[in-house]
Amino acid sequence: MTITYKDAGVDIKKIKQSQQSIGNLIASTHGLQKKAKTMSGFGHYAGIVEIARGTLLATHTDGVGTKVMIAQMMKKYDTVGIDCIAMNVNDIICTGAVPISFVDYIAANRNDQKIFNQIVRGLVNGAKEAQVPIVGGETAILPDLIAGKNFSFDLAGMVVGILKKNEMILGDKIKTGDSIIGINSSGLHSNGYSLARKALFSKYSIRDKIKGVGVLGDALLAPTEIYVKPVLQSIKECKIHGLAHITGGAFTKLLRLKKTGFLLDSLPEVPQIFQQIQNQGVKREEMYKTFNMGIGFCLVTPSDEVEKIIKVFKKHGFAGSQIGKITDKKGVYIDKLKIA
Repeated sequence: MTITYKDAGVDIKKIKQSQQSIGNLIASTHGLQKKAKTMSGFGHYAGIVEIARGTLLATHTDGVGTKVMIAQMMKKYDTVGIDCIAMNVNDIICTGAVPISFVDYIAANRNDQKIFNQIVRGLVNGAKEAQVPIVGGETAILPDLIAGKNFSFDLAGMVVGILKKNEMILGDKIKTGDSIIGINSSGLHSNGYSLARKALFSKYSIRDKIKGVGVLGDALLAPTEIYVKPVLQSIKECKIHGLAHITGGAFTKLLRLKKTGFLLDSLPEVPQIFQQIQNQGVKREEMYKTFNMGIGFCLVTPSDEVEKIIKVFKKHGFAGSQIGKITDKKGVYIDKLKIA
């Protein structure tokens, strides 16, 4: 028996159709503000407007998704805030922007000051790592909207970044022969949890200890890595043609940068948590279209910059390696398997 993301309630094909429809609608607003010219309004990792001659403002919003359900099951709320910061700042830096401010949104079925403090403690820890100030937010109590006898919540945020026009990185400089560097993840990060829960909880319970994984709940709660410092340093010191945060859609995200060929033929060994999910009946193709498989961030760069960039990430405590290259054969390939 096989399990797909669609079986878990997430139909990626239909979601992309909805996103395209939404994109067409919001495009009609891009010319409304004469003081801010829209530079990139849909389809990349952040929206970008020019607010002054040569000065750009980037914005992005994202949430933690159903990973919050793991926090509720474990009654451990002090790390999902890190995920919320990470999911936003890791995306916005893919345009070359420096994150400069952040706001959060917590929606819950009831007020619980102790739990709110734990959630915000995670947000603060993530913000310190990303060096981005939290300048506001919203807490909404929605008992009729968010179900559950026990405490239930959703967590999202929005980040603002700034960059110069000549610093913008959107992938247009990517060319055949460029190298793709992969930076290790800490686990599932914050995507694919609907499929992960359906697969893993068909066999295990949240507190089961699994060989090579540890306590399942702890492994699933491992916070998303924050790549801001090494990415910004790499942008400053090295030639970067493209940046990709590997989240929802996993390696198919690479096509956001440029409609070219991405061959990933030197990926490291897949961590045990992903192997456990695959063992429950998730096909290999589905895995690489859903999960980061141990690679949380990718950089596309000229081949002579690879070692220099890897050293920058090592300095900041991240392991990375060359995992592939840009080819003329359009699509995303995991060895010979085409996933997009």
